This record gives sequence, structure tokens and C-alpha cells, in this order.
Amino acid sequence: MSFFAILFALLIEQVRPLGAHNPIHAGLRVWARWVSRNFDAGGPQHGWVCWLLAVAAPALLALGIHWGLLMTLGWPASMVWSVLVLYVTLGFRQFSHHFTGIRDALEAGDETRARELLARWQRVDASELPRSEIVRHVIEYSVLAAHRHVFGVLAWFSILAAFGLGPAGAVLYRMAEFVVRYWRYRNRMQLQPASEALQSAAARAWLAVDWLPARITAIAFAVVGSFEEAIDCWRNYAQRFPNDNDGVILAATSGAVNVRLGGESLKPVFAPDGAQIFQTTGGEPTMDTASTPGREAEIAHLRSIVGLVWRSVVLWMVLLALLTLARLLG
Repeated sequence: MSFFAILFALLIEQVRPLGAHNPIHAGLRVWARWVSRNFDAGGPQHGWVCWLLAVAAPALLALGIHWGLLMTLGWPASMVWSVLVLYVTLGFRQFSHHFTGIRDALEAGDETRARELLARWQRVDASELPRSEIVRHVIEYSVLAAHRHVFGVLAWFSILAAFGLGPAGAVLYRMAEFVVRYWRYRNRMQLQPASEALQSAAARAWLAVDWLPARITAIAFAVVGSFEEAIDCWRNYAQRFPNDNDGVILAATSGAVNVRLGGESLKPVFAPDGAQIFQTTGGEPTMDTASTPGREAEIAHLRSIVGLVWRSVVLWMVLLALLTLARLLG
């Protein structure tokens, strides 16, 4: 059932992507804001209580609806529910338009337009970036976005669904990523800022939740890319990035397509329209001054990244199809 739920969700998302200003994401922002406002008292225990309420409660709700539909209407209704949840929680179209716009601008030779689009996407100062650095940052942000919007969701959904927990894993993963980003944003914008304890709890929880999916994504990139180079880069250069999980993904990507990643971070900038900033940002820049080995980033690498990501999706779907077939025959 997991295979068909993921397949239908991806197909629907390609035909009719979820808009940026949709009521579901707006409701999640209201929920996260309400939890922090009412339960964040500044202590470490309060931070964990807030995180559990903000993340675990929606996951348990998704699980309860799944079991309720399964017991009352049967597996077709529960699969429809899983498709709906996956449609909201995963999808290329939630970030791919940024990548496509920048790539098209670079291929047309319009570097100024590419810098503007990159700055608008990540809310960073990209005005002085040379061409190769534009490409490098686009690769880094796009790979991490693909992991968080697609592969991480697939990992948690597939694992928990195998134990009969339905789409709870997809909700757990996306909410864990969402709250750490949202509470950090509200703190920087001074909009009912979250306490340091709450931000610390959310960040630690996110590192734990993303630990296994990040390594699954890195392995997938190695399998569909240059395996030996990806594994070697993972082992020797992942620690050069401040975020351990992101470092694993970026190092494996670097080896898989032979591109140099890492380097000086872009400085985030904040405009007065806080709501718009949060909706367009993909997360804080996490690059360090050290870099991985490989060729200097070129436009051709953007096509290589697209191929790497789609081959990884095919790999996921083939594995899930084989597991589904084995379960049906068994």
C-alpha cells in the first residue's frame, strides 16, 4: 500500500502542486505559534513539552484517522488518507520552481537575474557572487530541499507504515523540520520569540529525527551516482560542514557527481515582510569555509543533480515495489 500511496501522491503533486499560501500550511503556523505562546515558559522541560505537542500531536492525529478509517471503511479509505497526507508533506514542486528559474537564467546568460532569484529564494545577499558560486549554492540548497521535501518524508513514511502506523511518519518528519525553522525565524524577527530552551529542544530533536533519513539519502545518491567517490567523500569530508546530517548529504552529493561543494556561507537578510520571508526561505545557510574535492561547479552540474535526484526517486520506487510484491506473494 505504501508504494501506491507514494506513487499517487507524487503524480497528483506533479499535476496540481500545493500552493505556497495554502490553508493547511497556514494552519500549521498557527498551531506552532499557539503551542509556543501557551507552553513555552523558558525551561528545558517546557521546550520538550512544546516540541512534543507541536510535532507528536499532529502525527498522532494522522495515525488516529488512519486507524479509524481502516477499521470502519477498510484499507482503500486509509490509503486515500495516506495519499492526502503525502500530498501535503512531500513534493518536488514545493521548491523546484526556484531551481528551474535560476537554471534557466544561467543558461540564458543572465547572471543578474540568477542572483536575484537566489537571493529571493533563500533571503540572502547574493549580489557579489560569481557564476560558479551561484551554481554551487543552488546545488547545495536544492539537494537539501530535495532531501527534506522528498527523501526524508519517504524514509519516515515507509518505516512507520511498515509497522502499521500509516502516514504518521511523514507528518512527524515534516513537523520536526517545520518547527525548528519556524521558531528560529520568529525569534530572529522578534515576533513573539521562542525561548532558547525551546529552540535548543527543537534543534536537537530535528538532528535525531533526520539522522537516519540523511544517511539513507546519501546511500541512495551513492548508489545512483559514483559510488566509491560518494562514500569516500562522505567518510572524509562530511565533518567539514557544521550540521552533521546536512554534511553527510552534501559530501555524498559532491562525490556522486564530482563537484566541489562547501565554502563561504551567504549572509541572510531580512525584509520587513516577515510572513513572506518565512514562506520563501529554505532554511539557514549551513556551509562552512572548507570545501570538498571535485570540479568547480558548472551549469552542467545542475543537470547532473536533476538526474541524480530523479534516479534516487526511481530507486526508492523500485525498492518499494519489490517489497510490496514480496508481501503480496508471501
